[in-house]
Amino acid sequence: MARRSCRHSLLILLPLLLAMVPESTQLQSSQTWSLLKIQQLLNYPPVLSTWSNRTDFCYGGDYKTASAFVECYGDSVTQLHIIGPGSAPPLPKTFSIDAFFTTMSRLPDLRVLTLTGLGLWGPLPGKVSRLASLEIVNVSGNYLYGQLPQGLSRLRNLQTFIADDNLLSGELPSWLGTLPSLAVLSLRNNSLQGPLPDSVRDMASLRSLTLASNNLSGQVPDLSALKNLQVVDLANNSLGPAFPRLGRKVASVVLSGNRFGDGLPGEVASFYLLERLDVSRNRFVGPFPPALLALPSIEYLSVAGNRFTGLLAANMSCGDNLQFVDVSSNLLTGSLPSCLTTRAGGAPSSKQNQALAVGIVAPDQARGGGGRRRGKAWLVAGVIFAALAGAALVGVAVFLAVRKAAERRAKARPPRRLVEHAASSSAYPSQFFADARYISQTVKLGALGIPAYRSFSLVELEAATSDFEVACLMGQDAHGQMYRGTLSNGTPVTIRSLRVRRSQTSQSFNRHIEMISKLRHRHLVSALGHCFEYNLDDATVTQLYLVFEYVQNGNLRSRISQGTEGRKLPWVQRISAAIGVAKGIQFLHGGIMPGLFANNIKITNILLDQNLVAKIGSYNIPILSETAKTEGGGGGSKHSSDRVPNGDKIDIYDFGVILLEVVTGRPITSIHEVEIMKEQLQSALTSESPGRRRLLVDQSVGRACSDESARTVMEICLRCLAKEAAQRPSVEDVLWNLQFAAQVQDDWRGDSRSSASEESPLSPSQIPRVSRATPDDADA
Repeated sequence: MARRSCRHSLLILLPLLLAMVPESTQLQSSQTWSLLKIQQLLNYPPVLSTWSNRTDFCYGGDYKTASAFVECYGDSVTQLHIIGPGSAPPLPKTFSIDAFFTTMSRLPDLRVLTLTGLGLWGPLPGKVSRLASLEIVNVSGNYLYGQLPQGLSRLRNLQTFIADDNLLSGELPSWLGTLPSLAVLSLRNNSLQGPLPDSVRDMASLRSLTLASNNLSGQVPDLSALKNLQVVDLANNSLGPAFPRLGRKVASVVLSGNRFGDGLPGEVASFYLLERLDVSRNRFVGPFPPALLALPSIEYLSVAGNRFTGLLAANMSCGDNLQFVDVSSNLLTGSLPSCLTTRAGGAPSSKQNQALAVGIVAPDQARGGGGRRRGKAWLVAGVIFAALAGAALVGVAVFLAVRKAAERRAKARPPRRLVEHAASSSAYPSQFFADARYISQTVKLGALGIPAYRSFSLVELEAATSDFEVACLMGQDAHGQMYRGTLSNGTPVTIRSLRVRRSQTSQSFNRHIEMISKLRHRHLVSALGHCFEYNLDDATVTQLYLVFEYVQNGNLRSRISQGTEGRKLPWVQRISAAIGVAKGIQFLHGGIMPGLFANNIKITNILLDQNLVAKIGSYNIPILSETAKTEGGGGGSKHSSDRVPNGDKIDIYDFGVILLEVVTGRPITSIHEVEIMKEQLQSALTSESPGRRRLLVDQSVGRACSDESARTVMEICLRCLAKEAAQRPSVEDVLWNLQFAAQVQDDWRGDSRSSASEESPLSPSQIPRVSRATPDDADA
């Protein structure tokens, strides 16, 4: 009886127990289809290899990885995270970012979206506004270009927007101030330009503003009313001259590499929550405020590379948390504060004719209980002798840091800790952002097969060229010889040998080497490294070698106006090549500081790689003109915008000549020919007959070219060739028009295909595939 009673009880309880088990709601079939379509549009990346039409995205669990997962609420997707490997090349030409976001909009309840390092390219479409529930967006480490779309302004719930390491350009829009909930805005390492809009001061919810490594300029708006602002990172722009007004609760202020001047305002010494202050490499003058050392929360302080004056005294006090100090390259006198040397366990005593290199480095930076640090702070100090006049201590020269300590420090604290704190104020944990990719354009180029920039030894270059034998000589000019070589790892390279006519040390070339090391872009023949050959008697440089990538698929003219019929580039690839050249020019003008202008760009110097990506093969490197100077000084090409009047417009004119050949297929060899063809272009554009324009287009591609696409390219070409430099378009205007021409060409081919399939009995497999003409053009 007891057993029966027990069984009877279980039968009664079973329905109750089942009722307590959460219902496994099936994801809407339309959303499952959308996720699988996203997988297809992303070209089936390895991180999505577990996705299939049998995947239970909401409750299956087996398909989830750290790099790809979906979260649901009920039968709808609320979070989508896809994190690429960090080295993804651009998606194929057939990729359409417009189609991608159209598919994405079928997930209407999406609140968190992470799409990092996936090779997305194209302008971020305005239809992102259809995802009205979005709160957190991270699209870092892709190849997104163009301006921020106004559609973002309609995302009223948006709390975090991160788009670091892309190619975004244009000015920051004024509508940013209308986003009521935006707490984190991070657009590091793009090509944004112009001033910060005044509307930034209206972003009441803003906690973190990161706009480092762009081309921003002008004064920073008054941000003192932003009571929630904790992080400001505006490094490596052209902002200034006045130090920005900030609220007293900021925790991190990074303004290095700008044009800030005058003195630091006294209010900075009242930032009691300030943990990090970096104003290095600016134009600050006036007395160094010793109170900065004693801020209660300060951990990192760098004022290097300014003109601060004042007396350092041994009795100066330091904050308990201070771990890193750099006062190098200033005009300070005196001796190191004893609080720094005591913390280091003793440091070299200063002398009147010595300069001290001082840094405080902590191997462990994680906070322990009660706000104390785990591990002992280390001080690395070195003494560099210098011949200094009087008792002046010209501030600190270089830092010596222990690599292992730095590695441990990096592991102990994620590089974006404060950004994570700001983001974690929402309902989502900070680990959503722990894997975000904050990579530089150089790293992107490495992902595209270009090795990192480095210093080569002469032995390496001799081995690569068989001791610079004649068979490897590609040519020579007034600057020196050009050799083709192969490195020990099989990488083909071009080596330019420059003879130095004046006795100089390698240090005198440092500013040039720094510039050359930045010449790395998808649409440039990129610099790979350099090598100095020395005079053994006095250690001066006698020969300088510059190493570039080797591009082996001919030049653009050979594939347009001089190629055989079968090898000539079709219209879509011609536009794609032109877009690439324009983006290379854009990088030369604004992607490096100072920019390179008047680059004498010719179609014969536009090289094509094995994927038909266009690369500018010759540009105005300042060191070429300097090495050609005589002992008495000489001329040489100029390279900054203030030295070359309308230097940017000179390059635009040269680009217009290249476009003439792209359109007509005829080699242009003189200014006279340019003027004649300009008249023909003008006549064709004013004609109402498409046939008139088609006659001007290279006959080998004319039939496959839409009239609107050809007309757009002709119009921008004519504007580039304007006699008055001021009437020529900007490179951004040129890019926009070429991308538009590519898009309308693609649409026209798509319509033609559709018509053919409706009228013809051909099966889909018999219809030829058409590639999208927009970039290949995913730059780095």
